[in-house]
Amino acid sequence: MKTKLIMLLLAFSLFGYSQKKAKKTVKIKPKTEFVAELMSKMTLDEKIGQLNLPTSGDITTGAANSSNVAKNIEEGKVGGLFNIKSVQKIKEVQKIAVDKSRLKIPLLFGMDVIHGYETTFPIPLGLSCTWDMKLIERSAQIAAQEASADGINWTFSPMVDISRDPRWGRVSEGSGEDPYLGSQIAKAMVHGYQGDDLSKNNTILSCVKHFALYGAPEAGRDYNTVDMSRIKMYNDYFPPYKAAVDAGVGSVMASFNEIDGIPATGNKWLMTDVLRKQWGFKGFVVTDFTGIPEMIEHGMGDLQTVSALALNAGIEMDMVGEGFLKTLKKSLDEGKVSMEQIDNAVRLILNAKYDLGLFEDPYKYCDVKRAKTEIFTSSNRAEARKIAVQSLVLLKNQNQLLPLKKSGTIAVIGPLADAKENMAGTWSVATNMQTSVSLVAGIKEVVGNNTKVLYAKGSNLDYDAAFEEKATMFGKTLHRDSRTKEELLAEALKIANQSDIIVAALGESAEMSGESSSRTNLSIPQAQKDLLSELLKTGKPVVLVLFTGRPLVLVQENETVPAILNTWFAGSEAGSAIADVLFGNENPSGKLTATFPRSVGQVPIYYNQKNTGRPLANKEGKFEKFRSNYIDERNEPLFPFGFGLSYTTFDYSNLKISSDKMNFTENVNVTVDVTNTGNYDGKEVVQLYIRDMVGSVTRPLKELKGFQKIMLKKGEIQTVTFEISVEELKFYNSDLQFIAEPGAFQIFVGTDSNAEKKVSLELIE
Repeated sequence: MKTKLIMLLLAFSLFGYSQKKAKKTVKIKPKTEFVAELMSKMTLDEKIGQLNLPTSGDITTGAANSSNVAKNIEEGKVGGLFNIKSVQKIKEVQKIAVDKSRLKIPLLFGMDVIHGYETTFPIPLGLSCTWDMKLIERSAQIAAQEASADGINWTFSPMVDISRDPRWGRVSEGSGEDPYLGSQIAKAMVHGYQGDDLSKNNTILSCVKHFALYGAPEAGRDYNTVDMSRIKMYNDYFPPYKAAVDAGVGSVMASFNEIDGIPATGNKWLMTDVLRKQWGFKGFVVTDFTGIPEMIEHGMGDLQTVSALALNAGIEMDMVGEGFLKTLKKSLDEGKVSMEQIDNAVRLILNAKYDLGLFEDPYKYCDVKRAKTEIFTSSNRAEARKIAVQSLVLLKNQNQLLPLKKSGTIAVIGPLADAKENMAGTWSVATNMQTSVSLVAGIKEVVGNNTKVLYAKGSNLDYDAAFEEKATMFGKTLHRDSRTKEELLAEALKIANQSDIIVAALGESAEMSGESSSRTNLSIPQAQKDLLSELLKTGKPVVLVLFTGRPLVLVQENETVPAILNTWFAGSEAGSAIADVLFGNENPSGKLTATFPRSVGQVPIYYNQKNTGRPLANKEGKFEKFRSNYIDERNEPLFPFGFGLSYTTFDYSNLKISSDKMNFTENVNVTVDVTNTGNYDGKEVVQLYIRDMVGSVTRPLKELKGFQKIMLKKGEIQTVTFEISVEELKFYNSDLQFIAEPGAFQIFVGTDSNAEKKVSLELIE
């Protein structure tokens, strides 16, 4: 007994824990020395245990000790857990690791904090449409503050996968189609989560995902095969991942898809050659959910084989698969993996725990006072409302129908009008959906008592009840109405005819986009299209408030509806933010970050495409035989990348360049005067695109290389300046060298990717 007590005291001294006072922190040795000493005490089983990331489900308070995972934690077979929510539960589980395991190594606690914690912000695709890096960073900062206050110290965000195929459901979780904008957002999100000091208790470890190319599956079907050239990888798909690494992201998640015939989870070229050697990544790599055993279905071998493949490739942590836990010891005995590889993986995970301050205080994220005062606060909700406003994109506003007046009678009609459970959108796992603000509630709040607001559902989400059930999972019910479609329509038309204006709340439900929510039909469901058609027949002005997690095909709606406001899924304060814009409290300023096609047949579609040897010669979209076009559709999209209207108008003039020649060490300035020519104060996203006219490899027609979001009062003129260096002219050539080539460039500045005002530049030796 005496020997056990002495050993226990030595362990406390070595690892700096205080079990009497959980909040007490003790200074410990520098990281390299501390981790080396700790690893010298670890058995092989304990080392492999650190590489294991199971999910325990949301353990009920008071039941942690009897849960299935508790025994593994006690035996040192768990490095972290995810999907546990609340300080009380997390503290209970951490206590098992710190009190009952031999070496007292604390656990990581992760969660999919994707676009907010309990205070939910717009879905990432919507956030990207703000084009405001400070706001995006602030959203991540608030998410980190709330999550860390509730015990979470690791988030599986940001998702930075470039996607040019809106059939893919997870386009909702990313930042759209452009590598330059996606890179800026990746940096902002990482810094928002991690701040400048991970040891602070209001920052959390970020995990960039899904490395790599996950957003380009064949046929837009989730988890499907990805096949592309390496030059396309480096120029179009890799930049946001690299930007996150350059920003210091602490962890990376492997993607499900294969790359060059090898699943990313077992792809050494990707995880070691690119991520480690080329980019210098210093953190650890975790698989996606069951990513290792899924390689068996890919045809890569049995569990032992694919687990060794993953470790050899450069994977450090196994999420849920338990391949490492069950097979690495045997693989080590058989020489299929090395002790050096296992040690390296353990070291990287322990380094992360050290950086988070968990060895000084395992309970630093378990402050009950913070949990009570820093989550879903009125100030956080107010910021969420302001950010949501800037994510909304005005797609059409015929005869300046918007903003609406706060008077008369308004009919709010549609299956998404009173759907607070859907406002947070997909991947909002920590959100209390009952606290979100529906569109009807938001409108009533904003218009006050001088306006009469009537509501009718009008239709169900879809005629097919089975489809609606699939589209409203995870508690995001739309409370399907059992009445006939005729009865629902009759009620809607009755209130429509009593009203001065109709606000039609239509589109996708929250879970029609997101993971495993791929679609072949990108239209609004037919039940809602039929409802909209009948509302238009009343002759009353109709505003379409569009809810969606992806670009949709809206040709018919664009031709018939006078005003369309795309709201994505705007988060906890969605209804209030939408109403702020509808009634002119705020002027919309969102700009699309993903192209809206005219038809599914145009997909994949994106602005920075390359030319062909037989481009279409006319700008009217007229069919020309033996040219690169369709016989049944125009080439151009319905709404281009960068598009978004305002209640005011902006004029671009006096575009100038400081010099039409530049060498490799000089910079030039491009300036343009932007004038607010309308009747409202407003924000404009000024966008700069560059075209490399001649290259050693074919180059895109345009590439975004700069943008600024400015505020202009009505009548105000502002000169916007962009500085261009050789970095903006670089690309990866056929040898995968990142270079700029001398020659001619065109520089475009405007309100979207269709910008035509241009100046010329020549890069000289």
